[in-house]
Amino acid sequence: MTQNIQIIEEYEINPNTMIIKPLSYGIKVYSQIWELDDEVTSPFKPIEIIKSSCKYFGSSYEGRKEGTRQLTGFTHKAPITIDPTNFIYFFPTASPSNPECMWIALDHINYFKRAENAQTQVVFKNKQSFIIPVSYTTLNNQVLRTALLKTTLTKRIEDSERKSLYYANGSKIINASERKGAYQ
Repeated sequence: MTQNIQIIEEYEINPNTMIIKPLSYGIKVYSQIWELDDEVTSPFKPIEIIKSSCKYFGSSYEGRKEGTRQLTGFTHKAPITIDPTNFIYFFPTASPSNPECMWIALDHINYFKRAENAQTQVVFKNKQSFIIPVSYTTLNNQVLRTALLKTTLTKRIEDSERKSLYYANGSKIINASERKGAYQ
């Protein structure tokens, strides 16, 4: 590691988190975390940051994985909802148990394109670019799966809000129609 790297003891994924990459440090695996305008290093593995961030936002990683399975049927390399209220959705580039697995935030991707050696260049909305060691097809599949998870969960939340609004206003609608009938 270079002299300028900022090591932090605790880190929760937030709306500015773009990518979490594994970083070999001796025999340990740390995480290199890029945010929109910052880069930090954590002494924890990427999967540990994903798990602690799920807990921070009120669920376990296992619960989030099960939620993904229920909503989409995905069981392998499943995308994860870190925080649905802030639209924070991450996907793994490999099996989460793979020490080379990176985690990428769906909403920060501007575009991605094929790179040399069956890799993919990901360009984020802040113009920062990374070469990811997975094929374009694999990355595209993960982006589509994460987009499906986000769309499905967002629709469920909106439907639920619409139903609760309907039920909350339902008695007012009935009372108004009853009064209208009394005056005719």
